[in-house]
Amino acid sequence: MNQRMPLIYVKLYMYQICRALAYLHNCVGVCHRDIKPQNILVNPHTHQLKLCDFGSAKVLVQGEPNISYICSRYYRAPELIFGATEYTTAIDVWSAGCVLAELLLGQPVFPGDSGVDQLVEIIKVLGTPTRDEIKRMNPNYTEFKFPQIKAHPWHKIFHKRMPSEAVDFVSRLLQYSPNLRCTALEALIHPFFDELRYPNSRLPNGRSLPHLFNFKPNELRGVPEEFVVQLIPQHAKKQCAFLGV
Repeated sequence: MNQRMPLIYVKLYMYQICRALAYLHNCVGVCHRDIKPQNILVNPHTHQLKLCDFGSAKVLVQGEPNISYICSRYYRAPELIFGATEYTTAIDVWSAGCVLAELLLGQPVFPGDSGVDQLVEIIKVLGTPTRDEIKRMNPNYTEFKFPQIKAHPWHKIFHKRMPSEAVDFVSRLLQYSPNLRCTALEALIHPFFDELRYPNSRLPNGRSLPHLFNFKPNELRGVPEEFVVQLIPQHAKKQCAFLGV
């Protein structure tokens, strides 16, 4: 279905997805491993969002192998396609990036018909991965038989009126190298979400936004103070009782 939603809803839903992932990754220590639109529940009245279906979720332990045939195809991170068995929670960040691009485009951004075709769809946009990028995705992958294709600029993927911060946010999530993707927590302070931090922001129907900044102490444990200042706008500090405001 090629249908785009108002940008405020994209921001609202993506913020909650990223916050949910930050909680899973940092507080629970779990990787969801199947982020896709079908596993995202939205209350149509309050626009509160929840992740569901934890049937593939797992605690990822460094040094312990995991199966690479995981996650629904359109949202599968490239390191999984390359057969990596030691991967990180960055696979969820890639999936979230695919969801974001789909919300902005109105259709899947990488609609592959098979595992190999999925990689072809990614290469059409990101270009052929370098040797270093392949090494970062899967150090054991030695084959390198790809045609050399240049990256297609993200701003040409979306319509001309797409805000630059939306395009930049997509590019920060959809990086070949897992270590170059922003974390779910870092994603929350991206300028794409600035509108949600304005004190007068409202839903299109005039109603208030759901509480987005009601962070619990464990969500912010170890987070630098300067980061928290960017994360929680002054007017919303009352949503965090433990901040003593």
